Amino acid sequence: MSKAVTVEQSIPNPRSTWRTYLTLTKPKVVALMLLTAVVGMCLALPGALPVQQAILGLIGIGLMAGSAAAYNHLIDQKIDAVMARTFNRPLPSGDIQASRVFLFASLIGLTGFALLYFGVNTLTAWLTLFSLLGYAVVYTLYLKRATPQNIVIAGLAGAMPPLLGWTAVTGEVHPHAWLLVMIIFVWTPPHFWALAIHRKNDYAKAKIPMLSVTHGIEYTKTSILLYTVLLAMVCLLPVLVGMSGVIYLAISTVLSVGFIYSAWQLKYYQTDKSAISTFKFSIYHLMMLFVALLADHYLTI
Repeated sequence: MSKAVTVEQSIPNPRSTWRTYLTLTKPKVVALMLLTAVVGMCLALPGALPVQQAILGLIGIGLMAGSAAAYNHLIDQKIDAVMARTFNRPLPSGDIQASRVFLFASLIGLTGFALLYFGVNTLTAWLTLFSLLGYAVVYTLYLKRATPQNIVIAGLAGAMPPLLGWTAVTGEVHPHAWLLVMIIFVWTPPHFWALAIHRKNDYAKAKIPMLSVTHGIEYTKTSILLYTVLLAMVCLLPVLVGMSGVIYLAISTVLSVGFIYSAWQLKYYQTDKSAISTFKFSIYHLMMLFVALLADHYLTI
């Protein structure tokens, strides 16, 4: 009986392995990125999307985003091991070997690039590759450890999906696509800085110079509040340039007021849950903002 149990326990659980690889890709983050890519595709064209380019574009962008996430796990494994938020990730927990993560990240990255290069267009393939390198190498390997402005400087890499979606179905870069990138670029700092306040001790322990560690929590809270005001102004630009209309204006205004209010509460009436509440609200803010762009594009009043 004991031998049978020993043999059974030594056999890897396929489902567990599948979940481990899925975890490496940060699926929730990738899902939000793909939503913004879909919106970029839809806003790029007045009519129906080209099916092949849209599907292959989303698969390719998703695979390369997952690849960047897996490389992030690989590069940050020592940092992850000492942080309460990340110590249970696949590498520090010992669920998978680093060599397998490297092979997995490289395989899905190359597959995604090939799909974009041969099935969509070369512009999207190269732009997506530059985004992958920007996040996995420039940010994770250097900026994250070098400056408290790491999130601001590297935010462009994470803000690229709507532009990638746009180029996937048009083959060209348009100013409206860059406007969508700008929204995510300005949204990124208050989103991550709220988490950095909540996990300040973790970042300090890992010696990561997040703004809350280098400049203090009060400075970071002020920065978050100012960025939410700036974001509210940037979110009006699609209306001002004629890209979106009343539906988007109404929803984005409510979302902007909500984000500013959350940042105001964090700044002046902070509780133990204020920072993480602001962080969570920011995720819903971006998701609903892009849904509003999509709704406004297809619905008329």
